[in-house]
Amino acid sequence: MSSENADAGSEHDEPVWDVVVVGAGPAGASAAYAAAVAGRQVLLLEKAELPRYKTCGGGIIGPSRDSLPPGFELPLKDRVHAVTFSLNGKLARTRRSKRMLFGLINRPEFDASLVEHAQKAGAVLRTGATVSRVEQHGPAVPDRRTVAVVLANGETVLARAVVGADGSASRIGAHVGVKLDQVDLGLESEIPVPPTVAEDWAGRVLIDWGPLPGSYGWVFPKGDTLTVGVISARGEGAATKRYLEDFIARLGLAGFEPSVSSGHLTRCRSEDSPLSRGRVLVCGDAAGLLEPWTREGISFALRSGRLAGEWAVRISESHDAVDARRQALNYAFAIKAGLGVEMGVGRRMLAIFERRPALLHAAITGLRPAWNAFADIARGSTSLAGLVRTHPLVRRALDILDRKQAAAGPATPETAGAAEAGTQE
Repeated sequence: MSSENADAGSEHDEPVWDVVVVGAGPAGASAAYAAAVAGRQVLLLEKAELPRYKTCGGGIIGPSRDSLPPGFELPLKDRVHAVTFSLNGKLARTRRSKRMLFGLINRPEFDASLVEHAQKAGAVLRTGATVSRVEQHGPAVPDRRTVAVVLANGETVLARAVVGADGSASRIGAHVGVKLDQVDLGLESEIPVPPTVAEDWAGRVLIDWGPLPGSYGWVFPKGDTLTVGVISARGEGAATKRYLEDFIARLGLAGFEPSVSSGHLTRCRSEDSPLSRGRVLVCGDAAGLLEPWTREGISFALRSGRLAGEWAVRISESHDAVDARRQALNYAFAIKAGLGVEMGVGRRMLAIFERRPALLHAAITGLRPAWNAFADIARGSTSLAGLVRTHPLVRRALDILDRKQAAAGPATPETAGAAEAGTQE
């Protein structure tokens, strides 16, 4: 620690860390790595023991790969070169690519490897540490440059800056005041399969546009296990469960016993939601940062985590509240200028997809430019926002669909079904 931190620690009988990161998922590990690489004293707190299971498809697209620490070797279980698209089990078509589209990982291994890189950079990991709250004022806080992180066992950890990366039910997010405008329920099963079944899926994933507005399902092969899941808006729990059961049955996988069955809520931030409060920043799921249409969160976690770690270093160096606030606002600007723009386009795509899933299916399976756009996004050579920004025809088409969506009103299961029936004809 710096001599200043050491002095503060001796005075208050507690060490003062430069940066404390709460949560050791991809966002937290990336934040810890970024702050530790900058030479700061970093403590990474995780309530679970590592490795631990997380409900997640485990797709690593280009932006995720490009955001990994130098020298990081992806523990890939498969490399995807083909995608089968279906519309609620119908009109299936497979598109193939000579180049890899994206990779598939198991989260326990992936997350543990990210944490190891943060540790190698100098971060200190502490597992089994549940954070109950953070305090920026009061008797637990020795001065205005310090944040108190209070653990469930009553212990207090002091820091110059805190990064909240503690997931979609984040306590740090609650402290910051994160606001959400989209909550979805994902259900997933890890299904061990015999070699003959695994061979049929090797290198190929399935994406099924589902029966509920905005829903879809997936099959991701990972060696001798298939990750099978569905996602839909919260509030449709029973229907989402039926979708998963029907999805597994029509794939011919109902006879195999899942090794894990789990559920998870994903949460997207509202556009005016704060990303900081005082010396506390939030990133990843804790900030509600994920792509609203696909609900892809790993790349958002890695990118926002890295930015949070870098700006937390600057906040830790701030000697007064004004400068800390300036650095926090710079962090928010960096997030909104990049990930925020992508989320905005994702919201527009979700609104269209909720009403016209058949239109999307027809385009991506029947039009080569649409398939090429999907492949480019998966590889990371462009993004949804990049397509809208650089392709006038895409922007014009999206504007037209936006206007039709606004005129038609919100989607319902009946209107989504009508759109599907129209395309089948």
